[in-house]
Amino acid sequence: MLVDVRTYTIKPGCTPAQLELYEKHGFPIQVRHIGQPLCYLQAESGEMNTLVHAWIYDSAADREQRRAAMGKDPDWKVYLDENRKAGYLLAQRTTLMTPVKFAPIKR
Repeated sequence: MLVDVRTYTIKPGCTPAQLELYEKHGFPIQVRHIGQPLCYLQAESGEMNTLVHAWIYDSAADREQRRAAMGKDPDWKVYLDENRKAGYLLAQRTTLMTPVKFAPIKR
């Protein structure tokens, strides 16, 4: 199992607008290609203006295949264009992780 943990830094004051944009244009396409996320979170303390979400894949090959299919989806390209135009995102960090044996992720 491979967990893709993504952390996004949003322009101050723009998190609600980013979430609205993603909910309308991005989330449905990701669910269609990747499935439901393990989690999708927003900061309540610490580094504010931060979103974190995690997606589960069977393997690196599974991740590559699913993301490639999503990348070819015309609806995903619309989301990426809308996201660029909005300009709410300041930074992105992607970390690929595996669960430890004593705390497995249940699907």
